[in-house]
Amino acid sequence: MRTEPKLTRLDRIFARLDREPVRPVLDVPRMTRHRVVLFGATLAFYLAIVLAVAVTSWLVRFDWQAMLFRPYQQWPEIHAFLDYWVVLGQRGPTAVMVAAWLGWRSWRQHTVRPLLAFGAALLLLNITVGAVKYGLGRSGPHYATDVGSNEMWHWFQAGSDIFPSGHTANAVVTWGILAYLASTPRARRWLSALSAVLSLSVGLTTVYLGTHWLSDVLLGWAAGLLILLALPWCEPLIARAEAWILAQRDRLPLRRPDLSTAPRPAPVAAATAEPVTGAAVADAAVPGAETAGAAPAVLTTTTTATGEAATAESDPAAPVREAILPSAVRTTRPPLYLAPGPHTARSERTPITPAGSRRPPHAERPTRNQPSAARPVTGG
Repeated sequence: MRTEPKLTRLDRIFARLDREPVRPVLDVPRMTRHRVVLFGATLAFYLAIVLAVAVTSWLVRFDWQAMLFRPYQQWPEIHAFLDYWVVLGQRGPTAVMVAAWLGWRSWRQHTVRPLLAFGAALLLLNITVGAVKYGLGRSGPHYATDVGSNEMWHWFQAGSDIFPSGHTANAVVTWGILAYLASTPRARRWLSALSAVLSLSVGLTTVYLGTHWLSDVLLGWAAGLLILLALPWCEPLIARAEAWILAQRDRLPLRRPDLSTAPRPAPVAAATAEPVTGAAVADAAVPGAETAGAAPAVLTTTTTATGEAATAESDPAAPVREAILPSAVRTTRPPLYLAPGPHTARSERTPITPAGSRRPPHAERPTRNQPSAARPVTGG
């Protein structure tokens, strides 16, 4: 008996990836001239924001005006909704949602490139944004002490890591990666517009709640856009990482060999019993054939392993011959509930049509085809 191996979840995932040996050709974005121009313009905007805050320009004064306006006091009715809306910029929940979607795409497209591109984008986000945050050391509105100052270079104070806005940059990268990995140009355009609006709304929500300056939001939006524009430079590295992962997957010892081509054991020759005929009867005695002190004889017909039909007469008083015969050639007896004698199928029996009426006789009801008694005539 051949036992099928119990596949683990990892084996099922590998079997799914191996279903199509040739993976579909995906549209991988390249670093075109248009993208290089956008990258340069965004980088110039990024440096301009940093310089404007560092020299305490009009942008810093506008930050203080927006903070002293206190939007959460002007429109308190939307405060509860925006507390939930700002979660779309938090790194943990958004990364889980987007990774689940990209994992499903990797499953369908038989490639790990979407997950690798998303991981590369998050790695660049943590390195670049985190380095600027702790390098500039700007305090947030809740920790500001000097009205009109840029609140920078406070490396050892609490809340001095808010420039640029991490919520805004994370929203740009997390939702923008869906547009970057889109399959069609139309889907890429729609997802790009949607991610831009979503990231800006998340950034303005942090300004409403008083956790970020307005310049923090602008710099965070530029930081996330720079990462998305620089991702095509990482595509060769992503392709090599994917090839290495697939090569290591093929070398895993957990992958069991395919047993579908293994030789199967030869089937054991089994006895096939012929259908019960009129000559084969049950263990009961045949009427008129039994004698006093002797048990009735039973004729059984079997087919041995060599294919020859044999008819044997069994005697209950004799030793049981089945005990010394192999299981493949044992006699197959008819069931005991069959009545003795030859049997015919229901279709071979002659139908019996009952004569007369099937209704029971009734004392008060006259017999069919018999004239009934004359009814008395009433009236004159």
